[in-house]
Amino acid sequence: MQQALSLFLINAGTNSSFIYLLNNHKNMFKYILIFIFLSFTIRAIAAPDNSLQGTVRDSKGFPLEGAIVEVPDLKVGTVTDSIGSYIIKNLPKGKFIVVASLISYSKTAITVMVNGNSTQNFILNESAIESKEVVITGQSRATEINRSPVPIVAIGNQYLTENISSNIIDAIAKVPGVSAVTTGPNISKPYIRGLGYNRVLTLYDGMRQEGQQWGDEHGIEVDEYSIDRIELIKGPASIIYGSDALAGVVNLIPTPPAPDGKIVGNITSEYQSNNNLVGGSGMLSGNQNGFYWLARVSHKQAMDYQDPIDGKVYATNFSETDANAAFGINKKWGFTHLDISMFDDLQAIPDGSRDSATRQFTKQITEADTFRPIVTNQELNTYKLPVLHQHVQHYRAMLSNNFNIANGLLVVDAGFERSERREFSHPEYADVPGLFLQLNTYIYDVKYYFHNIGGWDITTGINGLYQTNDVTQGTEFVIPSYHEFDFGPFAMFKRNIGKLDIAGGIRFDDRAFHNDALFTKPDPVTGFDTYAGSINTTGASQQFYNYDHTFSGMTYSLGLTYVFSKAIALKGNIARGFRAPNIAEISANGVHPGTNIYQIGNGDFKPEFSLQEDIGLEFSSRHLSINFSVFNNDIDNYIFNSKLLNSKGQDSVIVAGNQTFQFQQAKARLYGGEASIDIHPHPLDWLHFENSISAVFAVNEGGNGIKINDSNRYLPFIPPVHAISELRASFKSPAKMLRNSYTKIQAVIYAKQNRVYLADNTETPTNGYVLINAGIGSDITNRSGKTIFNIGIFGDNLFNVAYQDHLSRLKYFEPYPNDPRGNLGIYNMGRNIGVKLSIPLDLK
Repeated sequence: MQQALSLFLINAGTNSSFIYLLNNHKNMFKYILIFIFLSFTIRAIAAPDNSLQGTVRDSKGFPLEGAIVEVPDLKVGTVTDSIGSYIIKNLPKGKFIVVASLISYSKTAITVMVNGNSTQNFILNESAIESKEVVITGQSRATEINRSPVPIVAIGNQYLTENISSNIIDAIAKVPGVSAVTTGPNISKPYIRGLGYNRVLTLYDGMRQEGQQWGDEHGIEVDEYSIDRIELIKGPASIIYGSDALAGVVNLIPTPPAPDGKIVGNITSEYQSNNNLVGGSGMLSGNQNGFYWLARVSHKQAMDYQDPIDGKVYATNFSETDANAAFGINKKWGFTHLDISMFDDLQAIPDGSRDSATRQFTKQITEADTFRPIVTNQELNTYKLPVLHQHVQHYRAMLSNNFNIANGLLVVDAGFERSERREFSHPEYADVPGLFLQLNTYIYDVKYYFHNIGGWDITTGINGLYQTNDVTQGTEFVIPSYHEFDFGPFAMFKRNIGKLDIAGGIRFDDRAFHNDALFTKPDPVTGFDTYAGSINTTGASQQFYNYDHTFSGMTYSLGLTYVFSKAIALKGNIARGFRAPNIAEISANGVHPGTNIYQIGNGDFKPEFSLQEDIGLEFSSRHLSINFSVFNNDIDNYIFNSKLLNSKGQDSVIVAGNQTFQFQQAKARLYGGEASIDIHPHPLDWLHFENSISAVFAVNEGGNGIKINDSNRYLPFIPPVHAISELRASFKSPAKMLRNSYTKIQAVIYAKQNRVYLADNTETPTNGYVLINAGIGSDITNRSGKTIFNIGIFGDNLFNVAYQDHLSRLKYFEPYPNDPRGNLGIYNMGRNIGVKLSIPLDLK
């Protein structure tokens, strides 16, 4: 049965009848899958019980209470008791990486053969350098970072807790090689090594996060309080994830369920001074004999933020409410997990309009827009959103299944996501959405992990999605309705040969894409364009035409890691990435509300293909950690956005108040790297001196009719060289009733970005700047050493520096370019003081 399934998955990509079966015989396909699942499950239930037990101690032999012991591949774990003992029951037979960790100690990862009642003890050394991070994203099995040839970064809960941000993407924007394109404090999209939007795939617990990724003006629809840790792939990950992972992957991993036999929870609250942000989240989770549940509710809201140039920036306030629940069962045969969530964000829409004399912000109050009054102080200091705002809602249901069988592991994941985005852009008709996008996505992912065949770990699988996007309920149409079907069989392999690790894979992708013709007619009352149905409707005109295309391609990767010793590893990887053009790049033709842009697409675009080479060196000891990596990425058919000029060399204006942009396609090259050094000078082991630098350079190599000159030689929206230096003091137990205390000061340094796309006034240089941040925090304990709460106080941009991030879209929100002050656009947030309070709950 297993061999038949593997051959089926591998051969499916070259068999067109399989796609016909998926599209036209869904019930038959469903029954085949059910038969396969039942066959494996019956065998799994008959398998004997296995368990893993042992102790976790420090280097002096003292037991460590509260240490986490987990098996990442199986998503199970527990915590040690007062004598440092642990036991994990209901495990399958097999070889797995087992990880033990505790704050202020270095993680330890050991490969364990589980067979019957197995035993494994752990010794943890006091250290803040994580030399044994284990990741699951983009891997055939759980893998230690220092043995993975693919550039991966793991961001733990401690990092997320000890920094302030307005959203989960901003929380990782300081990681080397990672940036964020922003439209105010709560709208951020991840950028990896100079690439973003549909080139970076965001995952939620390993499953695709699908919203309107092509859009500028809304962020990632995930509750930041629900995220426990994050794993980042810096480079093509198309092998396992398909299109949209050409630049990398951001895997947002939520809070794990309670350990077996426990009911635990957490109450978190925070306040930020700059925009009066208040936020809070409550979580409770229980686990009994492998049956677990988890529930969380979160809310945050903020007023308009302020900076030293603009003062209060009108229409940057927001209000976000989130909820999620998870249920599951972990047994010897595997696990089944169900996760459901709701994200609801009300977000104001800044446009940068100002009074020409006073430079104060103004607002639109009529459809004709012939006069704009100055925004009052009351309107700048309220949580109430203005009439013009957007409402983004995202609903998710994910079902993850893992079946342990004699010779491997079958993983079957399925999910449904619905994203609704309404943009209210009519000041006299507050309840009528201008843009109304309704996106439904059905996700499937089937993988089979073979247990060690001749020394090789092999994974075969198939995944993809079916997606529909309905735009017909709005009055402004920048894109048409569309549907698409993705299909991608793949195979991955990994082997350890002494000090050498080999990993790679191959995949075929096929995306069948169709967008609908769209006809509009004026509403007799409002005069707004509305969906007309067909050209036969009285007064109808055609805005979009039918379009059908299939985008396909092969991708591959091959990497080597040579571990010279426990301290030194050398890595190399080459990978080919694939990305199909998105709906805006193909079909856009209209005003994109909230962006001040009239966008034009191109139906003749070809898929993007990248070829990236990576070389990395890692050194890690108890007192010193060094990471160095360089990359080169050549992209064929690279798609980018540029301003369109008229025959007189002036801005082309199709609709008044909006700049006209058109997508182009050319050959591109991006290259650069990252370096970091973390020093813990002996005997001052409590002192940390962490430094990193990131650089990416992007060259437009032309082609497709584009001739290169001084104005277009660089690609737009590339982050400048930037560095971070942090001095931190950590104290395990500095005083009675204090534990895991720290204080830190940080310098964030951005160089001037002169390598910009000047053609047609698309982009302008950005000045460099230095920001100083600081923080202090500690666990507060009772007399017995149990944590009562954790508190942290943070300050970002302490000297209130006026600056513009090169990837901030607000930099270009300037309808009055003759500003006598010389300060064009909107500046980033000024000084911000934040307080975080976290109360752990242990009810059983």
